[in-house]
Amino acid sequence: PGRQAQVDFAEFVVEFTDEPGVIRKVWLFSLVLGYSRWFWGRFVTSQNLQAVMRCHIAAFEALGGAPEEVLYDRMKTAVIGEDAAGVVTYNTSLVALLNHYGSAPKACKPYRAKTKGKVERPFRYIRQDFFLAREFRNIDDLNAQFTSWREGVANPRVHATTGRVVDEAFVEEQPTLITLPALPYDAVLTV
Repeated sequence: PGRQAQVDFAEFVVEFTDEPGVIRKVWLFSLVLGYSRWFWGRFVTSQNLQAVMRCHIAAFEALGGAPEEVLYDRMKTAVIGEDAAGVVTYNTSLVALLNHYGSAPKACKPYRAKTKGKVERPFRYIRQDFFLAREFRNIDDLNAQFTSWREGVANPRVHATTGRVVDEAFVEEQPTLITLPALPYDAVLTV
């Protein structure tokens, strides 16, 4: 409990009722706790560093704490590169944010996406359950409906792998998370 969260993005295509006939690409930033499988997510219009950092801050706030480490694939906003010895270079802005919360980044091995299956698996569940027979006015409405679904359907369910109610397992895991600092991370991004 409290050791690892996994983070990833998934691409979705939506047509907002505020813009009929216009197909939009949006990405779901998702964070899943490894122990309880409790998950948090937010749809964004970009996978840029600003979106990644804002989503981490909001996710940690929702968790009421931070895990010891956050596992990433080779997304460019997290992993800058790797040298011949296998030493990974992380994005310094993301590292500063994680340090503020007492967490550390961890990268999957190249071409080993299965090492973060806990965050990958819910994307299919979201496509097959959340998106069924729904309409969204705009991205704010999409996020509001997603939050409601996540809190009312996804996290209260019995998880297929663990056999436990996700929210109940999270109640057990939450006290093991690193306590949030007095102030949320505050940074000015420079372009």
